[in-house]
Amino acid sequence: MMNFAKYSLLSAAIAIVPLAASSQANAGDYYRRHHDQDALAAGAIGLAAGLVTGSLIASQPRTVYVEPEPVYVEPAPRRVYVEPEPVYVDDYPPAPAPVYGASIEPWSPEWYDYCSTRYRSFNARSGTYVGYDGRSHFCTAG
Repeated sequence: MMNFAKYSLLSAAIAIVPLAASSQANAGDYYRRHHDQDALAAGAIGLAAGLVTGSLIASQPRTVYVEPEPVYVEPAPRRVYVEPEPVYVDDYPPAPAPVYGASIEPWSPEWYDYCSTRYRSFNARSGTYVGYDGRSHFCTAG
């Protein structure tokens, strides 16, 4: 509705301007006697020009923005640390056979000397050393 009023006002202004200019500039008696129909023709031409201009302006293509529908995107899965289950291995090598009649008795001074020279990780308080598997083993001299 607002566009219609705008274009109507514009058309009327374009139609009135030539009519007003021609009637004021040639207001003499000669003009009235010989050119009575010129004012009406100028007004009709101005009105037609205004209508044509208004319709050209009104017929311009209109761009209408339509917002697209929202699209749900599944979020990427988060990586969560899961502690692995403990693994039990049953294929350890068999335990060494007990040595009977060993020449060095455990907890004797000779035993301490033997174990401390043979193993760098020997612990004299517990009588154990740390093997290549990372576990503590009791020192057996024999």
